Amino acid sequence: MIASQPVLRLTDVTKKYTMGDIVVPALNGVSLEVHEGEMLAIMGPSGSGKSTLMNILGCLDQPTAGEYWLAGDLVSSLNDQELATVRNRQIGFVFQSFNLLRRTTALNNVELPLRYGGKAAQGTGLAKAALERVGLGHRLKHHSTELSGGEQQRVSIARALVMSPSIILADEPTGNLDTRTSHEIMALLQELNRDDGVLVIVVTHEKDISEHCERVISIRDGEVVSDEPVANRRWAMQTQAGGAIWA
Repeated sequence: MIASQPVLRLTDVTKKYTMGDIVVPALNGVSLEVHEGEMLAIMGPSGSGKSTLMNILGCLDQPTAGEYWLAGDLVSSLNDQELATVRNRQIGFVFQSFNLLRRTTALNNVELPLRYGGKAAQGTGLAKAALERVGLGHRLKHHSTELSGGEQQRVSIARALVMSPSIILADEPTGNLDTRTSHEIMALLQELNRDDGVLVIVVTHEKDISEHCERVISIRDGEVVSDEPVANRRWAMQTQAGGAIWA
């Protein structure tokens, strides 16, 4: 059920970067709303502005003009400490390159947000539960270099989940994975969206990945060119072994 008030709302958002005497437009008047419990994809070719849009949604960057409202707060009115708190507690980030500490165990990687979020005392228990949630309860003590790409991305998802965020932003989460593992990761994100009610936003350039979502926003030249529901959504169920069964 879509909530009456959007969790994320962008109104006529523009983003421009200045490179010497040259002004490069990245977003040109983007307006959109995202509601609680949605799972959507942002698609577009390289240079379309989709990563810039993701950075703004994740409070990693600010618009040049326009308004971004997150959970009722005007983001431009928040100070640096407030923005850091939003990123730590409300938003979980998943990246294409995993961004794990290589010589650190899966458990310690997942504990990091808890240390920054003032929950260090609960760290081990919460991190272990998050890793079990993504099917890696048996790999707690393994270092990142000892894990497959799919396992590393699961650790990344566990790290994104450990602070119990209401939003997960996944920037090309399957870009470094093979086809089968990509669909398993998308099945996991579907499960988190469906069972835990987490709002999931996936940036991707792959159509088959976007079909796991319920809605696709297409970006080109910094503008939204389409915003449509997915007609034939791909569904999957996670198995205890961490694989996916297509329904």
